[in-house]
Amino acid sequence: MDLELRQLRAFVAVVDAGTFTDAAGALGVSQAAVSRAVAALEATLGARLLARTTRQVRLTAAGTQVLARARAVLDEVAHLRRVVERSRTELRVGYAWAAMGKHTRRLQRAWAQRHPSVPLVFAYSNTPTAGLSDGGADVAVIRRALADGRFDTALVGTETRYAAVSTDSALARRRTVRLDDLVRYTVAIDDRTGTTTPDLWGPGAGPAAVRRTHGVDEWLTLIAAGQAVGITSEATANQNPRPGVAYRRVRDAPPIDVWLAWWRDDPPAHLADLVGLTRAAYEGSRLAG
Repeated sequence: MDLELRQLRAFVAVVDAGTFTDAAGALGVSQAAVSRAVAALEATLGARLLARTTRQVRLTAAGTQVLARARAVLDEVAHLRRVVERSRTELRVGYAWAAMGKHTRRLQRAWAQRHPSVPLVFAYSNTPTAGLSDGGADVAVIRRALADGRFDTALVGTETRYAAVSTDSALARRRTVRLDDLVRYTVAIDDRTGTTTPDLWGPGAGPAAVRRTHGVDEWLTLIAAGQAVGITSEATANQNPRPGVAYRRVRDAPPIDVWLAWWRDDPPAHLADLVGLTRAAYEGSRLAG
């Protein structure tokens, strides 16, 4: 016999209510149904969980251990239901380093006008899929190749690359920098979610030293301390100001493609609108500039 959620609910309800009768009232079922569910749970697990007397019900040693795990299972099931319900009432967009920088607010306003009853929520997730794989996002902002057949993508715009340097650095006194200006420094690189690799400089022309980091906060902390420099998208520069860090445009670096990604077999509602409005936000900003 397989363990069932209704058995766990009945067991927890009896413990919380103190009696089978009160547990039945809390669950809206008969006392006999509660008794059968608890008995079936004990049979499935092969252990007595509750010691019953005419006046009270108390946990056995095994029941005490099972109770904590039963609560955890029921909490997780409730969380899964909230996730599904949330997906019907909002659209979550995941991102690893930055959402869409200066385009984010433009997109949010356009979305709210078209879909006032479906909030567009941006959620940080420092993972290669920006929350798609773990269910934290319905759509993800991606700035590096996503070679995973589970997902579809759409190109929505491009962004300029910016160097991030310490405000104490001589580079901070310049309006722009070149890639060659950075090679004598240690360059902070995030292999999992960042957009920069030594290949950006071409064969044999990369930085003298590389410092591996794990996420934007660690990256910025190193740079502010003067222990490294970095290269990132303009969205990061716009969305992540940090005392001690100056952002300068890299005038000879190729732009970064920005994609939206989603589950191939489960595209979210209003996806076409999101892609179209995002492209329009990037295009409108380009024309305004």
